[in-house]
This record gives sequence, C-alpha cells and structure tokens, in this order.
Amino acid sequence: MRTFEGSMTALATPFREGAFDEASFRALVRQQISGGTNVLIPMGTTGEAVTMSAEERFRAIRVAVEEAADRVPVVAGAGSNSTAETVENVKRARDVGADGALIVTPYYNKPTQAGLVEHFRAVARAHPGFPLIAYNVPGRTGVDLLPETALRLCDFPEVVAIKEATGNMARAVDLVEKCGERLTLLSGDDFTVLPFIACGGKGVISVSSNVAPRMMADLVAAARAGELAKARDLQVRMNELHRLLFIESNPIPVKWALHKLGLFGPELRLPLVPMSEPNAKKLEAELRKLGLVQG
Repeated sequence: MRTFEGSMTALATPFREGAFDEASFRALVRQQISGGTNVLIPMGTTGEAVTMSAEERFRAIRVAVEEAADRVPVVAGAGSNSTAETVENVKRARDVGADGALIVTPYYNKPTQAGLVEHFRAVARAHPGFPLIAYNVPGRTGVDLLPETALRLCDFPEVVAIKEATGNMARAVDLVEKCGERLTLLSGDDFTVLPFIACGGKGVISVSSNVAPRMMADLVAAARAGELAKARDLQVRMNELHRLLFIESNPIPVKWALHKLGLFGPELRLPLVPMSEPNAKKLEAELRKLGLVQG
C-alpha cells in the first residue's frame, strides 16, 4: 500500500470576487513543486474547504492533480462529521485522480473512541486499496484520536498514516511505540517538525510551506538525514514565521502572506475576516527578514 512522507503542504485556496481562482491555484501548485514539496494536500483546513461547495472542492482537487502531473502525489482532504458523506467524498476525490485522502476525525458530534474506529473502518471498507491518512486535530474537532485507538486503525490496510496535530511530543513517542512500524507518522504542527521526526516521524503536513516551501523541504530532509545542526538552524529560523502564521485563525495569516508574495489575493470567505493591521505589519516584517519578500 502506498504511503506518503516528507514535506507536505496543506494548500491554501485562492478566491477572486467570491469564486475559486483556478489560475492562481495552479500557480501555487507549480510554486510548491518547484520549491521541493513532496506531497500536495488540497481541501484541508488551510484550504477553507468547509466554506466551499462540493463542485468547487472537487474542481480544486482535479486542478491540483492536473498540475502535479504525477510529479508528486495529491492527497485530498475528504473528511466530514458524517461517515456517509466522508465515504462519498473519498469516492469523488478518487474519481478526479487523487492518490489518497486525508480524513479528519469527525468534528462537532464528538464520537467515542469506538465510534472513531467504526468511522475509519467504514471508509476503508468502502474504498479497498485506497490510501487514507487519519488526521487528529482535537483543538478543532473536539475529539482526540488516542494512541490506543490509532493502534486499532492498524487493522485497516487502507489507513497508511496519521497526521498528529497536537504538538505533544510525549504523544509522538506513544504513537511510535504503539504503531510506528505499521503507520507513517506525520507532524501536523510546524513548530515541532525536528523533534517529531527525531521521535520517529517521517514528515509534516505544513501550513508554513505554503509561504516557504524550500525552507520547509530542506528542514524535513535535513531532519530525516540526521543533519541535526542544519535542521536545528532551519527550525529556529522559521519559528517566528510559524508563530505569525498562527497569530490569527488559520488560514487568515497564510493567505495574507501569499498575497504579499504576489501569488494571489487575500480574499477569505465568512466567517473569516481579513487580518488585523498590527498583525499584518508583523508578518510582513518577518517575510522581509527571511528574504521571502523584497524591498
């Protein structure tokens, strides 16, 4: 079963006058590939998928697949708080050419650990042989996929990886101990890429790599190669960028940063609103410091 490793970008989605901006999205994908990103992740949290229509979401996935042109895999965000809807989302993602699906734990309805197991069982059974990444982000979903439950997901061959977005390094060690030989462990936290990989992880699904793909790709590669001095330098250099890209709700800051980089406009969909001016000034200063914006 295919799995996914390395520097993986949770792609932001550009809008123009209320509509999906396909041309700018294509440009972003090309920039990511040329910057060394190993895997593209459209339609996750950073992609504002929850405010997009089904037609828009699957068009964006298709565009990512077309631009990737088999150079890098495309793993589509397809999770929902409805198991039936998740099954259908994965089907449509497969139909437009995705290589795998990122499945967030069901949000709002707060299933038990047993419910989480049955949710992933149902999705895996509906799509035999199709790789799935389980996504644990309790700060957004209200439910925590525990290491003991992750071990139970090892029974489903389709579940090939876990994106762990708690930032808890003790949790990372628990995951390695319980299922590290079976599942690929991916950080969902830009602040802890180096320590997560040091604990046995094999990559990151990153927000910051939208803005600095080469830096993140180099950080992940150095960490995986055991080049600790280089990896530590990059982790430290990027720390303030990570902080500022989460100073307001994701993806508000990253879309503003991509606007400053000239990739697309800062347009968001409600209930998200534009970045505050004081925070925008701080982020712009950091972009200039890192050499990502000139002048």
